[in-house]
Order: sequence, then C-alpha cells, then structure tokens
Amino acid sequence: MELLFIVLGGAVLGIAARYAIPGRRAHGAVLVPAIGTMVASVVWVALSWLGAPWDGGWIWWVTLGVTALASVAADLALVRTRTAGDERMLHTLMRDGHPAGA
Repeated sequence: MELLFIVLGGAVLGIAARYAIPGRRAHGAVLVPAIGTMVASVVWVALSWLGAPWDGGWIWWVTLGVTALASVAADLALVRTRTAGDERMLHTLMRDGHPAGA
C-alpha cells in the first residue's frame, strides 16, 4: 500500500516540475510525470531492499527528495536539448532553403 502512495507522490512531483519550469512546450505532457513516477518507484524499492523500514520517516523524505531533484533535472535537460535541436534544424532549413528530404 505504501508503494501506491509513493508512486502517486512521484507523479505529483513530476507534474509540479512540468508546470513550474518554463519551456514545457518542448516535450510531451506525460514525460516528466512518468519520469517522476519511475524514479520514485525505483528509489523506494531500492531502499526497501536495503532494509529501510516502511514506517520510517526518512525513507519517504529520501524517496520524494530524489524524485523532485530527478524530475527537475530531467525537465531542464529535455527543454535544453529540444530547444538546441530545434535551433539546429531551423538553421539547416534556412541555409538549404527547402525542407530536408524534399
């Protein structure tokens, strides 16, 4: 049951990162929340395997903290990468004068 709550928390943190960081038009609407969900699940399971008790408060804080950092980092990297790729494509199209492959 705890895993369900941590997965939900990861999705919420991913949604928060998506809408708090500018440039959200550079990637899909579900990508960052999915990354948050995945990171929360993996961190929770890893800490559980290492013997962390589910009723201990620190497992929740560590999991949600790592998830928040990973969601923000992924969002920033996606925006930066996509913007740079779009700029390269624009320069290529403007130099050639026609769409690629036409």
